Amino acid sequence: MSSSLPALSRAVLAKARKAGLTIATAESCTGGMVMMSLTAIAGSSDVVDRGFITYSNAAKAAMLGVPEALIAAHGAVSAEVAAAMAEGALKASGAGLAVAITGVAGPGGGSAAKPVGLVHLAAVSREGQLNRIERRYDPALGRGGIRRAATRDALMMLIDLAERSGVAVA
Repeated sequence: MSSSLPALSRAVLAKARKAGLTIATAESCTGGMVMMSLTAIAGSSDVVDRGFITYSNAAKAAMLGVPEALIAAHGAVSAEVAAAMAEGALKASGAGLAVAITGVAGPGGGSAAKPVGLVHLAAVSREGQLNRIERRYDPALGRGGIRRAATRDALMMLIDLAERSGVAVA
């Protein structure tokens, strides 16, 4: 399978369609790139439910129900917040799958503990399956490259969950 965003997006849609699932996204550092990639494919409306762009901590709390205490304890760029974002997107939508991304795309904003290129992703299904990954993308990729790499990884997570979730449609 090609790793281009259009090819991965087509694969996500086909696998979700086959499993009878719809998709929601919760994006921070990617600013809607996963949703943009999916909806760039004609006919995606039968699979795509909705997307949440929750760039600020207040948006994560208000739109997705991420507890402010969780953000305070772990920071917005954390595995815990990514999982809470994905679970919040699932709860706030009618989707069968949700994916979330939070990270530091740069070029500024990084720290020793959370450097530029650190991204946390989480994908969850209605069946309760949760996958989390941490990536440390090379800062030399630049802001756009880090965002594209995170989008690619999110699409691959959706493919994986769609293959393992839902009820196959004949």
